[in-house]
Amino acid sequence: MILVTGATGLVGTHLLIKLVQEKHQLRALFRTEARKKYAKSVFLQCCLPQDQSAFDTIEWIQADLNDIPALTAAFKDVTHVYHCAAMISFNPSHYKKLRKTNIEGTANIVNLSLIHKVQKLCYVSSIATLSENTSQSPIDETAEWNPEVSDSVYAITKYGAEMEVWRGTQEGLDAVIVNPGIIIGRGFFKSGSGYLFKKIYTGMKYYTTGTTGYVSVDDVVEIMYRLMKSEVKNERYIAVGENLSFKSVFFMIANALNKPVPKKKVSPFLMKIAYYIQRISHLLFRTKRTIFKPSIKSAFSNSFYHNEKIKKEFKYSFTPIKKAIETTASFLLKEE
Repeated sequence: MILVTGATGLVGTHLLIKLVQEKHQLRALFRTEARKKYAKSVFLQCCLPQDQSAFDTIEWIQADLNDIPALTAAFKDVTHVYHCAAMISFNPSHYKKLRKTNIEGTANIVNLSLIHKVQKLCYVSSIATLSENTSQSPIDETAEWNPEVSDSVYAITKYGAEMEVWRGTQEGLDAVIVNPGIIIGRGFFKSGSGYLFKKIYTGMKYYTTGTTGYVSVDDVVEIMYRLMKSEVKNERYIAVGENLSFKSVFFMIANALNKPVPKKKVSPFLMKIAYYIQRISHLLFRTKRTIFKPSIKSAFSNSFYHNEKIKKEFKYSFTPIKKAIETTASFLLKEE
């Protein structure tokens, strides 16, 4: 029996499609019926016709990562765990909630995996936990967390979650960690990269000058699956298909959606002004904030990620990001 946490998110839903195709017995965690319903709609549109009925064969359990009784029931007869669940936010006011979900929730998954003698766990982390190399060379799996650098609350709690997984390996749990870049994939246009597609679809005029790593959700899922099937244990792998500028990605998305490309370059100074305007507006009128200091830093930093470890060890070839963008854009256009 395979257990998938975060099964109604981008990675989790596409992972279910892969596992269904491989004929595995599945148990999946979900938090709300609405999220499960949307995940089903994405599942049915993305999977092969002969696998569409398989969604109803998945055993679904409603559980929060901190609901120990529900989680304990979910772990019955489980041999492998894909831990995809996480809270994503860069808002400092969400720090306690982020810790509760990302760190404490992962600790619960690790502890139950140890108690139930799970054979292997795969944890989906993020490139956000990898600090820049001091040599200015591309960031690889040897990059260590730098506590001296001001990071987002999301990065801090994802790093804390990784520490829980490594703690589990010291106590006898076999585990692998995957660090994806920005994940491009079909569905889920209210968060992550999907939100960017929706913003460009409705009209976005601005772009920033930074660079970071991108990867197709299909690659993330395939890498996770291969790692879990392999003898590899207690290792991490960067999952980045290409390092691209935000400008080039924004342009590719706009072209795929047949929308005008963002033409106005934003400077760090202007973005800082927007940050303070939002902050004052939030304090006075409780308006929603979307710009935070760490997001300003990432919008203008040039980070390059090394993917040779997974390519060499598994002879892996990544999906071109342009192709992943076109597939995702086509899905959004149909949804709209």
